[in-house]
Amino acid sequence: MVASIEAVVFDLDGLMFNTEALFFKVSCEVLEARGSWFTPEMMAAMIGRRAVEAGHVLKTMSGLDEPADVLLAAVRDRFHAVVDAEIATTPGLLVLLDHLKRRGLPAAVATSSRRGYAERLLTNHGIRDRFRFILGSEDVERGKPDPEIYLKAAARHGKAPGSVLVLEDSRAGVAAAHAAGAFVVGVPHEHSPAEGLALADLIVPQLDAPALLACLERTEAA
Repeated sequence: MVASIEAVVFDLDGLMFNTEALFFKVSCEVLEARGSWFTPEMMAAMIGRRAVEAGHVLKTMSGLDEPADVLLAAVRDRFHAVVDAEIATTPGLLVLLDHLKRRGLPAAVATSSRRGYAERLLTNHGIRDRFRFILGSEDVERGKPDPEIYLKAAARHGKAPGSVLVLEDSRAGVAAAHAAGAFVVGVPHEHSPAEGLALADLIVPQLDAPALLACLERTEAA
């Protein structure tokens, strides 16, 4: 356990919003229309990764001839057409955000998705003002599991990585935060089971878990 948590960084998809289930659904629809199948193994290889890496996985594992960017665009178009109506915040998110506000702890977002997409989700759900800044895929040269995005987030917070608590739901994201030297909390779900988050310092079932809130009691607010 770190001596003190001074800032928090959230992943986005699957961690704050149940977008992974929707992504799995629309990916199944797109590939089935092309005579292929989207599998849990493909989902596991794509989750937490930037579009460029995810598209490569989609093409390679589906066995389809279409270019990776065309396949991924078809999935993303279908996803974005329904995302505003079909997703919700994950259990415990609002409780955790209220806890951080009471503690005076600054929070930010570091996602493998585009920054504009993150802004859209957070704004539509009325929580954009809870976060000091957002880092997206366009803000790094190397995506998760490379630690670049979490090192940049710590620097943007003005904190040492070891005093930053990172919340992640994917294997790639946990690996990135661990490599950055942050205190990593893994939150597994149907498409990212706990065994893939073994590098996390703590694994909790949801964002308002008592064990997570207890970590945040030893803090130094910004």
